Amino acid sequence: MSTNPPNRPRPLSYQRRSFAIVASQYNPELVGALVEAARRELTILSPNAQIAVYEVPGAFEIPVVLQEVANKGGVHAILALGVIIAGETAHAELIGRSVTDALQDIALRFRLPIIHEVLLVQNEEQARARTCGTEQNRGVEAARAAVHAAQAVIDIKGR
Repeated sequence: MSTNPPNRPRPLSYQRRSFAIVASQYNPELVGALVEAARRELTILSPNAQIAVYEVPGAFEIPVVLQEVANKGGVHAILALGVIIAGETAHAELIGRSVTDALQDIALRFRLPIIHEVLLVQNEEQARARTCGTEQNRGVEAARAAVHAAQAVIDIKGR
């Protein structure tokens, strides 16, 4: 686990931004902690932001709903949040790879920042360290990345 999270970008208090979170309902305590941390950080970084949250049954369903959000438009970045805990079979790895490939494809096709925090971990202890803690919370990191990437795209487009 990295010990150097991204720095907090400058707040966007004067600009209204719109973000969407697509989150898995599987492992609800862990994913819920990611969602709450991301929402809190987005609110700090962009106090006037609109934040829509869409829940899906599991990580595998995240890309299709995320794609619909991207297709609808009106968002500056989308955060994909979930927790996949590896078991005794290759299922978790297959889901993780599928989700990763789909999210990258959607980001490039729609030219939209998609922040990938669908965590693939070996056990619940690793998951808790990345979702429930304050030092290395991936929800906070996802929000920071979303704001930073959204602003970079806006700057490049000149809007």
